[in-house]
Amino acid sequence: MDLFLNLTINGLATGMLIFLLAAGLTLIFGLMDVLNFAHGGLFAWGAFSGVWIFTATNSFLLAVGGAILTGLLLGALTEKFIIQPVYGNHVQQILITLGFMLVLSELLKVVFGPNQLAIQTPAYLAGSWELGKVIIIKYRAFIILVGFLVFAIVQLILKRTRIGLIVRAGVINKEMVQAFGINIKRVFMYVFMAGSALAALGGVLLAPYSGVVYAEMGMEFAILAFIVVVIGGMGSFPGSLFAAILVGLSGSFMTYYVPELSLAVNMLLMAIVLIFRPQGLFTVKG
Repeated sequence: MDLFLNLTINGLATGMLIFLLAAGLTLIFGLMDVLNFAHGGLFAWGAFSGVWIFTATNSFLLAVGGAILTGLLLGALTEKFIIQPVYGNHVQQILITLGFMLVLSELLKVVFGPNQLAIQTPAYLAGSWELGKVIIIKYRAFIILVGFLVFAIVQLILKRTRIGLIVRAGVINKEMVQAFGINIKRVFMYVFMAGSALAALGGVLLAPYSGVVYAEMGMEFAILAFIVVVIGGMGSFPGSLFAAILVGLSGSFMTYYVPELSLAVNMLLMAIVLIFRPQGLFTVKG
């Protein structure tokens, strides 16, 4: 039982990190119908900028804020110059964002150097709690808390606020929203920036979790994010949370019990879902 709880906590922490990346991807696709394969690059830039700020200031709070700001700025530039010209064309979106993903990865090496950057867990989040034989690592508990908090805040904004109503209405009929004098293009840019900020937040939170950051991490985690989006259902925010937790837990248990399948389990999960429920576990109407 103690081993089960430890593996569950580890899986939840990993799942929440994946969720923060997949959440932004789901937000962008579900509300804007944009396939952004450069999303992993924004994740990596959040990680690198956060590590750099933390090393310079020794303040994790500033590092998180700086990473989110980086995500917002890069998101605005990406939407303006990369996404806007290809709205409505998925093939062009895939090609141009894949290319931009490679550009972002190489720019990381130019700005921060080609080597990995190491980072330590902040002192107040280091260590663990012991509950009997169950060891709860503080930083992993912190990640789980942040993940659920982000989910609750985004759901609240989308379902209970005016901006959420405008965004959802804009997805259904953007011409009608524009007829009310609302600049829907600006609203969509804000949505893209929010999704990019979530990716950057996931990156900076991953850094102390893994101990190092590297330029290729964006592509690796972007693959996981797309697996989560496919499993959860394209455009479903609750589906992304459920799928991310499922992927995190399966990886945690497989790594311990059947390590030979730990790398293949995510692809296997996606294949099973695509065979029996190709629209994903959670379906968004329309």
